Amino acid sequence: MNLTKNAETPAPSPIRTFLIAADGFEEVEGLTVVDLLRRAGFVCEIVSLSDGETVTGSHGIRIGADRFFSETVPEDYDAVILPGGLRGTEALKADRRVLSLLQRMHAAGKLTAAVCAAPTVLAEAGLLGGRRATCYPGMEEKLTGALPCTDSVVRDGTVITSRGVGTSIAFALSIIAYLDSGEHAEEIARRIVYA
Repeated sequence: MNLTKNAETPAPSPIRTFLIAADGFEEVEGLTVVDLLRRAGFVCEIVSLSDGETVTGSHGIRIGADRFFSETVPEDYDAVILPGGLRGTEALKADRRVLSLLQRMHAAGKLTAAVCAAPTVLAEAGLLGGRRATCYPGMEEKLTGALPCTDSVVRDGTVITSRGVGTSIAFALSIIAYLDSGEHAEEIARRIVYA
């Protein structure tokens, strides 16, 4: 008896996402998103901006990267995520390659998501004009062209923004809901006992 799947009905491709980590990124914001997206069955790669094998967060926690930025092809992914952390955010904002990648993904209708200080990178890339967005309190003036909000998580079209460490779970669940379904996000929330 043949128990293999019928070759004519391939398994659905997983949702592919990546998080760009620069030295000085906020660890909780980055790793919460990676963890929850992987629990949801998505591919979520940690991409090192510096092309180093490890990236050091703002609190000295070192993590291994899955891929180097120079190897990343945005067309292969459904979403890009930027964690906050002031030093990491400034590195992302200063890198023309990052801004170009964000613009390409946005133009292709793919999700761009950022938390804490990182929504200012989306603003620098020109993605927030006329859109509702949120960020770490006190950084609103750097959301050039945006309509600043104080909600924990804000979705406007293909852009999701969030406020900080304390909103990281809600941010990750919003990404899951956008890329798959609200029911899937609710299932993950139940599994992690998120109230």
